Amino acid sequence: MSTAIGQAAPAFTAPSTDGDIALKDLQGRVVVMYFYPRDNTPGCTTQGQNFRDRYADFQAAGAQVLGVSRDTLASHQKFKEKQGFPFPLIADPDETLCEQYGVMKMKNMYGKQVHGIERSTFLIDAQGKLRQEWRGVKVPGHVDAVLEAVRQLG
Repeated sequence: MSTAIGQAAPAFTAPSTDGDIALKDLQGRVVVMYFYPRDNTPGCTTQGQNFRDRYADFQAAGAQVLGVSRDTLASHQKFKEKQGFPFPLIADPDETLCEQYGVMKMKNMYGKQVHGIERSTFLIDAQGKLRQEWRGVKVPGHVDAVLEAVRQLG
């Protein structure tokens, strides 16, 4: 990824559970975009639930939350309904968005090397600039740290 903190975030239009989403259409709002490895896995479910549980606080701070993984829209729709997520989940099966944001990494899974998404979150300000990034995210406490960063932007 060539985007640095303070630079324009990579533009995108992508399919989501709420229809196509384009970063340019969110201009004027803070965007919290979190990348996660897979629907319905323990860490990803907990992470999504944490964003869900603080969603009203993110909205009050003027932020739109977006979840992104390589799962299909059908998988996302089931995951979203099952967990009651109030925010859209973006389907990126061809890894276009993942590559733009540089989240694809070689990871160890059960002793095997696999190419997958490194859990990461990006904070984009109302002018479309990347303000902060968290890579290699550990789920506990992460959503609170992101919310604090959003509040500091305002």
